[in-house]
Amino acid sequence: MLQPKRQKYRKQFRGSMKGVAGRGVDVEFGEYGLKAMECGWLTARQIEAARRAIVHFTKRAGKTWLRVFPDKPVTKKPAGQGMGGGKGDIDQYVAVIRPGRMLFEIAGIPESEAKEALARAGHKLPFKSKVVTKG
Repeated sequence: MLQPKRQKYRKQFRGSMKGVAGRGVDVEFGEYGLKAMECGWLTARQIEAARRAIVHFTKRAGKTWLRVFPDKPVTKKPAGQGMGGGKGDIDQYVAVIRPGRMLFEIAGIPESEAKEALARAGHKLPFKSKVVTKG
């Protein structure tokens, strides 16, 4: 699973997901990309599931770029635990995604295969996404 090696602070506030993505919105490295159309939290498990869907469909041909990284810790208290006693332990790491953010990119395979692979990866995500081309 993807997670930061070290962080300055262990726990964070939840924050708000207002507005649209200002950076990471264009296809920079590959020829085709998967772009988020809604906001949400993308967990490390969801990123890995989408990446595996791409790798499985393309049979490891071409090159894939992952454009997001889960660096926000999300805490959770154990089941049956009462209120109080401080903030819970870190349960997982998420990437905060705003509309317009590029999630994955692919190059080196035919257009039809690339679009199908990215569409399959999009089915693993908790929000709407669309396949875009460079330019």
